[in-house]
Amino acid sequence: MDRPRFVPMPLVGYPERIAAALWSLEDTRTRTLEGLDEVDPTWLDVVVPGSTNTIAGLLYHVAAIELDWLYSEILESDDYPSDIVALFPDDVRDDQGQLVRAAGEPVENHLGRLAVVRTHFLSRMREIDAGDFTRERSLESYDVTPEWVIHHLSQHEAEHRGQIGEIATRLGSS
Repeated sequence: MDRPRFVPMPLVGYPERIAAALWSLEDTRTRTLEGLDEVDPTWLDVVVPGSTNTIAGLLYHVAAIELDWLYSEILESDDYPSDIVALFPDDVRDDQGQLVRAAGEPVENHLGRLAVVRTHFLSRMREIDAGDFTRERSLESYDVTPEWVIHHLSQHEAEHRGQIGEIATRLGSS
């Protein structure tokens, strides 16, 4: 019988501290994808009572924010690749400030978007050395390090994974 192993497996090919942080980010994504295995694709665009979000909108948001933080905070650039920007035809928020619903797309599109952004994120992180990983960036409203950004993105995705799970639970029991 296979036993679960709860042992960090830092990513290969990165400085040690970066590899450990990226493992955490990847572990978060693995858990998100495992949770999506339980989601009926017909639930993607459903708004449950008491919520303004959809599963599709949350998946769109997670991918968009990961890309934005990579460029704005880590790379300090607004030179987003056009092929990846094309995956985000809508702003992350609508005119009322709510997360865009990203309705009408099959689950494969949402999973593909998440995968493309993550592959790009990991690729661009190869350009960051250990010193730059902990270098504070002084942005307009706050100071931040790439190390904190990865921590934040892990938490951000985990929190939205919880929302996705709550929506799925409510839809599955109705």
